[in-house]
Amino acid sequence: MRVLGLDYGSKTVGVAISDTLGWTAQSVETITRKSENKLRQTLARIEELAKLYEADRIVLGYPKHMNNDEGERCARAEEFKEMLERRLGLPVILQDERMSTVSAERILMEGNVRRENRKEYVDKMAAAFILQTYLDRIKYEQENR
Repeated sequence: MRVLGLDYGSKTVGVAISDTLGWTAQSVETITRKSENKLRQTLARIEELAKLYEADRIVLGYPKHMNNDEGERCARAEEFKEMLERRLGLPVILQDERMSTVSAERILMEGNVRRENRKEYVDKMAAAFILQTYLDRIKYEQENR
């Protein structure tokens, strides 16, 4: 089982992948596009990565508000989920992503990564946080059945 994790944003998509046992998430890359609505190349790259890593599912960050409300960004994530499912034929699971970018930023700051260089890493690290949260949840649910 390999799972592809995505942090979908207005101009970037952070990508992470699980190990073959489904225990850990590793950052892969950040896909950048020129316009928010130009998704063809982004979807093609995600399809390439899913095939390369032999992913059997995708976990997509679901950007709820801190008070658990779902806003416009959640609607965009749901639309992107449908596009991914149609194009790749893989199940796409929505995973709460609250605090993933904040956590990634914090780790980069603690690692003394310069502010101007953080942008290069933050999205793919956020994708790894989202994916790791999903992997931990699945493992917990399996252990407590």
